[in-house]
Amino acid sequence: MQTTLELLNAALKIKNSSAWAAQLSLSENALRTAKHRGNLSPAIAGALAEELGEPVEKWIVIAALESERESACKSRMVRKFITGAALAGTLMGSAGAATVNAATQSFADSQSVYYVKSLLGPI
Repeated sequence: MQTTLELLNAALKIKNSSAWAAQLSLSENALRTAKHRGNLSPAIAGALAEELGEPVEKWIVIAALESERESACKSRMVRKFITGAALAGTLMGSAGAATVNAATQSFADSQSVYYVKSLLGPI
């Protein structure tokens, strides 16, 4: 999984949106709205990740970056926190390849928790 929408879809394979909403103490519209928008809020992404046994911090960062507009600051944070092309490419659009090359080079020896290079697909 590389996006919060994929995280949500994985959750919806386990339970329906009403059940998740009740379990997470959300309104019934919260997950439908997120699905319609195409991304989850950091809080909801973190809560779903926790319930699914996924790394909470990773999903909070992914959700925060997904909600940001393209900018130099976003590029900088992607380079800082994420060292894989699959995620960086998803979040950065056409700038993803350059960001990934810089991030991979800068963090090649890193033992980062968010290291997702194994998910690297063709760019």
